[in-house]
Amino acid sequence: MSTLRAAITAVGGYVPEDKLTNQDLEKIIDTTDEWITTRTGIKERRILKDPTKASSDMAVEAIREILNKKQLDPKDIDCIICATVTPDMIFPSTANLIGDKIGAVNAYGFDISAACSGFLYALNLGASLVESGKNKKVIVVGVDKMSAIVDYTDRTTCIIFGDGAGAVLLEPTTEEVGVMDSLLRSDGSGAKHLHMKAGGSLRPASIETVAAKEHYIYQEGKHVFKFAVTGMADISQELLEKNHLTGDDIAWLVPHQANLRIIDATRERINLPKEKVMINIHKYGNTTAGTIPICLWEYEKQLKKGDKLVLAAFGGGFTWGATYIKWAY
Repeated sequence: MSTLRAAITAVGGYVPEDKLTNQDLEKIIDTTDEWITTRTGIKERRILKDPTKASSDMAVEAIREILNKKQLDPKDIDCIICATVTPDMIFPSTANLIGDKIGAVNAYGFDISAACSGFLYALNLGASLVESGKNKKVIVVGVDKMSAIVDYTDRTTCIIFGDGAGAVLLEPTTEEVGVMDSLLRSDGSGAKHLHMKAGGSLRPASIETVAAKEHYIYQEGKHVFKFAVTGMADISQELLEKNHLTGDDIAWLVPHQANLRIIDATRERINLPKEKVMINIHKYGNTTAGTIPICLWEYEKQLKKGDKLVLAAFGGGFTWGATYIKWAY
């Protein structure tokens, strides 16, 4: 009996129209375009300004692109997995809201919260469902409306994040393509360096928590940078060694778009030239769970069947991981 693998058979993406440039930020906080660009590689980011729209709405746009490309009836979708740290609400899950909006009446859905590594976690879980034979069409979407939890008076964090969504369709194949292997890690001791203090069961929303700005991202940049550089680079190298691969075998590194220096460190660790790295951080900033699938969406036309990709991420929690994929189309 042939082994089932989970192949990415379509990708979709969405970023809001409104841009927030470095020059715009110069007008509201003490910073400069040169300072931001030098330290992060970011020139602008997209912001979902419509107060009636949320993460689910961006995810819906990305998924609808997939449905159109594949001429797929939403009723044929088995499962929707949504990676996000900015759900529309604490419950129900954003995946359930997405399913309702696209008409996926036969699908079950749930959210995964693993910050910037969320898409990799969700992708691997979705792949397991397909490989088991349980599901034949799984949508995995990474989406975050980071502008909803960014303090635009905090110059250390507001320069980094943007809004956006990317999605993939996973389907079974017996070919030697698809999600080949993964290494995923987490370390909760890193929570103190990157978290949102209030809004959960530990510190429920109150007048005091809102006044103290505890519903925004808190980040200790130097600590996070140090862990991210080693975490993303080491896990990528470990994945290559496990699969007896070198940088010469890899067509593309698809890194989480957190910081250009972190991306460069990962690229150098696995010995890849710059032209083999997907980069769009300059346009979109850090869209958290959205960065990797948005990269796949933007670079889709440059991908060829059989291309070997390494997807790598590091996120708050701490969470990190790398996934080895052979492109299926």
